[in-house]
This record gives sequence, structure tokens and C-alpha cells, in this order.
Amino acid sequence: MEFDNHALASLTLALVPSLSSVVVLGSYLGYLAIAGSVLPGKLVPGAVLSDGSRLHYRCNGLLSLALLLMLTGAGVYLEWISPTVVADKGIELLSATLIFSLLVSVTLYIAGTKSHNRSASLKPHVTGNFIDDWWFGIQLNPHFMGVDLKFFFVRAGMMAWLFINLSILSKSYHAGTANLSVFLYQLFCALYVIDYFYHEEFMTSTWDIIAERLGFMLVFGDLVFIPFTFSIQGWWLLKNQVELPLFVIVINCIIFITGYLVFRGANKQKHIFKKNPKAIIWGKPPKLVGGKLLASGYWGIARHCNYLGDLMLALSFSLPCGASSVIPYFYPIYLFILLIWRERRDEARCSQKYKEIWAEYCKLVPWRIFPYVY
Repeated sequence: MEFDNHALASLTLALVPSLSSVVVLGSYLGYLAIAGSVLPGKLVPGAVLSDGSRLHYRCNGLLSLALLLMLTGAGVYLEWISPTVVADKGIELLSATLIFSLLVSVTLYIAGTKSHNRSASLKPHVTGNFIDDWWFGIQLNPHFMGVDLKFFFVRAGMMAWLFINLSILSKSYHAGTANLSVFLYQLFCALYVIDYFYHEEFMTSTWDIIAERLGFMLVFGDLVFIPFTFSIQGWWLLKNQVELPLFVIVINCIIFITGYLVFRGANKQKHIFKKNPKAIIWGKPPKLVGGKLLASGYWGIARHCNYLGDLMLALSFSLPCGASSVIPYFYPIYLFILLIWRERRDEARCSQKYKEIWAEYCKLVPWRIFPYVY
């Protein structure tokens, strides 16, 4: 009982953000805000909004990431910072980021309700239900000091995921627990994040950027959920040694590669189609339904084939942890539930938007996510 009380007290104390954890978080976000504004990058036009306007996004995430990695590496080499600082302050940083997310979402709610802007990006959508408005957001693309907050937060979350993993890897190396399972997990996640920033412009045509308003759901999801739950496998491998048979490693690699090809290929096809509806797909002219909906390539196999690829990638991140516990599989299980829910929301919205065209598309492509299954 004394041990339990001591552990509980230690956890409670860790949940209170220290000054150093606030400095780490503030420095990180400050760097991203400055780097995103001043570093060169491709200026990508976003989707055309309901009022005919469109935002432009500076896609310099890969350069921002590379520079931050170099600066961090220099800091570690000069012994200005510890390579395990993020892992050592994991709970404190989680708490600090959660508090920051709450403050940001409340600020967005207040600013949104007071806004009289009529542009599609900033026009307030107030339902009068505080929970609904706070959770889903009021404005589509709020800005702060010239920074597009929605694009900024998702960039911050994805990059933080990589830095948490690298700090865990350093901690694992110093603890002598780094093995093939650890490196496999780290490699897959690193490739995924780097690829994300290499193709960052594809993010500008995703549903989150185009249609979701910015509220607590997205702020929390980007800043807290992505970096701190997607790295659960790394934390678990830090405390648990897993030795995988060769055939499991081979299967794991096949799932990762297949998932990547489906996920990236489907998103690329959608992005290219939105830029040029006549672009060749898999060597053939695209098949369109009602002149608006793509029914070629991956989008002729399943209506949300990109979700299938995403689920396979999520599974590949967890398989290096073996099968002794369900904890490392939190991410793919959660993602499965989320994407089924999101797919239902997407279907309802598309049915309302495209009406008989959507019904015709559903007949042509009957499978939602899993071909011949669902």
C-alpha cells in the first residue's frame, strides 16, 4: 500500500508541468512557427472554398524537420541538451501539451464566437451548443500572426512523434535494450514521418484541411494524440524485450510496404485528380462518375482505399512488439474504430453533397474500405 501511494504521488507530481517541460514545448512550437514562415518551400494552393477563395500553404516541413534534426544533433554533440530529454520528461510534456491544447481550443472558441468575418475560412459556424462548438470548432482555417493553425498543428504533431521516438531510441540504446524489434519499429515510423513531409502538399487536399473546423478535436488529436499515443509501441519496447522469428519480420515488412503503397498511392491519385481531372491513372484515362467522382486506380477498388493502407501501416508499427500484450496495439485498434466512424461520416456527407451521383458511385464501387469484406 505504501508503494502504491508513493507511485501515485510520483505520477501526480509528474503530471504537473515543470518549467523545463514548458520551455521545451514552447521552444519547439516557436521554432516551427518561425521556420514555417521563413524557410523556403513550395507554395501550394489549397482547395477552392465555398466563396471561391483558396488558401496557399508553404510546404517546407521536410526542410524544417531536417534543420531541427541538425540543430538538435549539434546540441547533443555540444552537450547542451540530453538526447533523452523528451523521453525523460514524457509525462510532464504530455501534461503541458494537454493544458496548451485546452487553452488553445478555448481561445479558438472565444475568438470564433466574436468573429464577424464572412470569408469561407473564418466565417463562424455557431450551433449554440458549447460542447459541440468547442469540440468541432467554429472557424475552418483560423490564423494567428499569419500562421495557419490547422496546418501548423498537424505538422507539429507529426514531427513531435518522430522526436519522441528518437529520444526513446536513445534511452533504449543507453539502457542496452535496443534490438531488432526496436529498430524495426523506429525505422517504419521514421520512414512514415519523413515520407509524410516529403509529400506534405498532399495534406492540403485531405478532409481535415478542406472541411473540418478547428476545435478541440483536431487540436488535441494533432498535438497530444498523434505524438503521445502513436509512440506507445516505443515506450512498451523500452520495458519489454521482444525477439521476433525471421518469418514474422518478413511478414511485418511486407505489411508495411503494401500498406505504404496503398496509402500513399491512393492519396497521390486523389491529389493529382483534384489538380488535373484528366491525368492518366495506372496507364489509362480516369473513369469518372457524374464527371466529379474518381472511380479509377485505388478509388475503383474501394471508396476509402487510403484507410486500408493507413490501417496496414498502423499494424506494421505494432507487430514488432510481438503478441504478448494488447497495449502496443492500441494505435491500430483505435485507428480502426476511428476510420470506421469517419468513413460513416464521409459517406453521409458525400451522399448529401453528390446525391444520385454518389449512389451511382456506390454501385460501381461497392466496397467501403476492405475489398470483398466491407
